[in-house]
Amino acid sequence: MAQHFLLSAASRSLSLRSIYKAGEDAAYETFCQMRWPETDGEAVCPCCGFDEAYKITTRRKFKCKACRHQFSVTSGTIFASRKMDFVDLLAAICIIVNASKGVSMVQLSRDLDCQYKTAFVLAHKLREAMALEVHTGEVLEGHVEIDGAYFGGHIRPENAKADRKDRRLKRHQTGKRRVVIAMREREGRTLPFVGQSEAEGVALANENVSRLSTMSADEASHWDELHMGYHVDRVNHSEIYSDHGKHTNMVESYFSRLRRMVQGQHHHVSPKYLYQYANHAAWLEDNRRTDNGTLARIVVSNAMGSPVSRNWKGYWQRAA
Repeated sequence: MAQHFLLSAASRSLSLRSIYKAGEDAAYETFCQMRWPETDGEAVCPCCGFDEAYKITTRRKFKCKACRHQFSVTSGTIFASRKMDFVDLLAAICIIVNASKGVSMVQLSRDLDCQYKTAFVLAHKLREAMALEVHTGEVLEGHVEIDGAYFGGHIRPENAKADRKDRRLKRHQTGKRRVVIAMREREGRTLPFVGQSEAEGVALANENVSRLSTMSADEASHWDELHMGYHVDRVNHSEIYSDHGKHTNMVESYFSRLRRMVQGQHHHVSPKYLYQYANHAAWLEDNRRTDNGTLARIVVSNAMGSPVSRNWKGYWQRAA
């Protein structure tokens, strides 16, 4: 009876290993296809561009026949020096693109069975890949809505009412409060920036919005300068949200997603990395009608086309 149980357990373990290996091989082929789509997944040397290389199967590496350089499918990409299995990388991408308002790093680390630090850095690397589609360098066109929203800088009130300070006064602020200024085309792209005050939005609009575009903004006085370069529709939100087509509902929709991401999932976001979360929310907002499979392929393709991350490679070694 004991022998039968041991043999049954051994066979189940062998079956699970074979299934995992098959999944790992399939994930590896997916990464090869995304890295070298022009050669249908066949390796191309990143040093000399020669498209013939030996496969070093024991280490999943290649050796160029021309320059003898050794490289892997992730060499020179955002996943350079990765230690996770390819199937786990693919699983992380699927989990992140499936979460319409983000996923906490504690949850991601549990899903992947890895350390919190690993999940934290991996997610930020993927956000860098997403940002390639957000910040393309192209100006916004058509009708563009602009607005700003403040994040961070929460001041916890004292327990006793007599000890509490007026948190609206500048001398009582923490200095960590930041504003996300977002410009969004109607039925188009979302372009976010992080600054110290909403007044910076006028200069950002002059740099990133076509002069032939029309714009929408609320009645805040710092948007008055937009009239010097654009035809601007204004809406007074203290009285009405939409005034016969004059509204900023599209950009407010973006801020709604970003607020739920920050408050509902991450709870706290460092002002140093707020731009990463702003880009992530913009990417999710712009691709909200795209199916999950396509989203995963887009992120894998962007990640394999991105250079080594100078901000996140070796992050914890520098931060320690």
